[in-house]
Amino acid sequence: MSKVFLTGLNARFYAARPKGDKAAEDDYSNTMESQTHNPSDAARAQILDAAMAHIPFDGWTQKSLTAAVAMTDLPAGSAELYFPGGPLELISYWSEQGDQSALATINARGLSNMRIRDKITECVWIRLSEMAGQEQAARRAMSRLTLPDALGQGPGQLWQSADMIWRAIGDTSTDGNYYSKRAILSGVIGSSILAWLSDDTDDKAKARAFLESRIENVMQFEKAKFSLRKQREKWPDPARLAGRLRYGRRRRRYR
Repeated sequence: MSKVFLTGLNARFYAARPKGDKAAEDDYSNTMESQTHNPSDAARAQILDAAMAHIPFDGWTQKSLTAAVAMTDLPAGSAELYFPGGPLELISYWSEQGDQSALATINARGLSNMRIRDKITECVWIRLSEMAGQEQAARRAMSRLTLPDALGQGPGQLWQSADMIWRAIGDTSTDGNYYSKRAILSGVIGSSILAWLSDDTDDKAKARAFLESRIENVMQFEKAKFSLRKQREKWPDPARLAGRLRYGRRRRRYR
């Protein structure tokens, strides 16, 4: 089993755990910190930067990866050394770098005074903006991730981006909402990526309008779900109602 698979599996496992799980949270933080300060990260970033010149033409392929190493001062064999998972690991690393860069921008922006919907909209937009100038590479990545050997990697990367955003705005949920929030936001990010890539305007106004409409749809759904939950609290207890139908209402005894 490859090292990259184990690393990615551990990161996804801890990222999928609710924040209230202290042990899992610490392990996840340590994993992210070790990846950020990994001595080989500079070499990996160097290879990725060089690969971006080849990917629009040759795609996320071994050819692009090998050509990227040749453009650097790294020794032969560095492609296998720093990306043993090949082009798929390169895509994963590119996505992780986008998440880290977006997180730094979010933290510097200061969104604490915004409404929750505005925070999420702005955070997703910041993450989408990381693709500016790399649209063709993003299209190539989407195509590559549809192949059978990449099964699950695309949804996993969307989940990690959604998890990054919810953590960045201070989400503390530990129940089922932890998973539903990330699942819903993953869908929003995924569809918004398509809108971003199809918008050829400089200001991406159509993509922004699409994102805002998707967030609005989600908020309306959440409002309807909350209203239904409040209404259900007023509904009679089915078990108690069934008991009364079967046994009748018990008379109060007086002594």
